[in-house]
Amino acid sequence: MSRYALAFTLAVSFSMPMVMQADDHDKHDGDHQRRYYDQSHRDYHQWNDDEDRNFNLFLGERHIQVHAWTRAKSREQQEYWKWRHEHPDAHR
Repeated sequence: MSRYALAFTLAVSFSMPMVMQADDHDKHDGDHQRRYYDQSHRDYHQWNDDEDRNFNLFLGERHIQVHAWTRAKSREQQEYWKWRHEHPDAHR
């Protein structure tokens, strides 16, 4: 094998992990739920209808206008995860 073919093969094999996309949500789940990482508690949370209701409850308690989770700033999301761990039985 020529050295150019070897270099090309190595370049392709090393770049494949960068090209492949990691997928956080379960492909078998038909309702397109997503998982979000809670940095301070180092765990994942499945975003579903219950979590959406809890987020709206969180916003209401703080007198913040209701908005989508995806529009929340990172700080607000982290405050929500802290609140969520303090209220494990909210809307279950």
